[in-house]
Amino acid sequence: MTYEAGIIGAGGIAGMGILGMHDKEDIGRKKVTASHAGGYDATDEIELVAVADVDANKLDRFGEAWEIPPERRYVDHEAMLEVENLDVISVCTPSYLHHRHVVDAARSSSEPAVVWCEKPIASSVSDAKEMVSVCEETNTELVVNHSFRFTDKLRQLRELIQEEGVLGDVRSVSTQFRMELLRNSTHLLDTLVYLLDTRAKRVAGHITGENEAVDSLGAGRAVDDAGGGGFVVMENGTFATIDCTVPRSISSMTLLFVGTEGKLYMNNDDGEWRYWRLEDGEHAEATLPGIEGAWTWDDDYRRAFPNAARRIEAMLEGEAENPSTGEEATRSLEIIVGLYLSDYTGGQVSIPLERPLRGVEVTSW
Repeated sequence: MTYEAGIIGAGGIAGMGILGMHDKEDIGRKKVTASHAGGYDATDEIELVAVADVDANKLDRFGEAWEIPPERRYVDHEAMLEVENLDVISVCTPSYLHHRHVVDAARSSSEPAVVWCEKPIASSVSDAKEMVSVCEETNTELVVNHSFRFTDKLRQLRELIQEEGVLGDVRSVSTQFRMELLRNSTHLLDTLVYLLDTRAKRVAGHITGENEAVDSLGAGRAVDDAGGGGFVVMENGTFATIDCTVPRSISSMTLLFVGTEGKLYMNNDDGEWRYWRLEDGEHAEATLPGIEGAWTWDDDYRRAFPNAARRIEAMLEGEAENPSTGEEATRSLEIIVGLYLSDYTGGQVSIPLERPLRGVEVTSW
């Protein structure tokens, strides 16, 4: 059976490339595999047939690159949702628009079975919760594109930690990644909550007020998103430190897990994972069972999009479950909002956020 897909937002992550991830001369000119369109292109049964964007030039550029006929390019997402009968809809707009576009898609006459939304899920926890609620009401699967979850290595690592107990009880995690918090550390924090299979209980944060996206990445909108960090106490007692204060050029995405049975060092930017078993009070370096090499952006990240689209294809066939739900995506968002609230108030913030704190919005690109 062939399923039809549409995309709301015809920018880089939709299929045209992102500055900082792809060659500058290719952006906007070549098809990019590490994208929603690239993911659909890798499936056997999902066909990308429609796209919507408020920028007519961007819309036509995307349509030409991905061979979408002019009559199925829409400058109004509502028109696309009214006219098209789509099985899957990707939301690839800036994060402050995710709420509107996911809710519109789920409630539309198009009646998609799946909405594949870019990360982070939303700009506020209240928006995220409404997105989850509306998708439940309309029997729509909300898949949030925390792309690490769609890679074999991270899935295998989660099994080793949660099912095989290679680390024992994780007592401490130290993490570092580049600024900004919402745009970038959503990857870091989702990895944290995914591998630990828990959520935050208490957060304390510091916001630097700095961002590099306007100058180095050509972002054209002033937003709240900035560098920052702090500490998080998880529900299972794990203490985690978060450092997302440095610019892209000198950062490495690192996580150091210390458990009662071993420790694990992950450096995804430099492609290095190291594991030590705790034996008679001493750490002995060993290989991670079933995992060869380390996670890398050049390999695993790019393959994550085809993996995600194939998983969605299997979900449409009734053969797979959702590996990245809206409920789980909200776990990383509530930590980020908590960091901002803590910095503003000068105190620690309890998670889950209660009203009116869950309505606090942090805008990003």
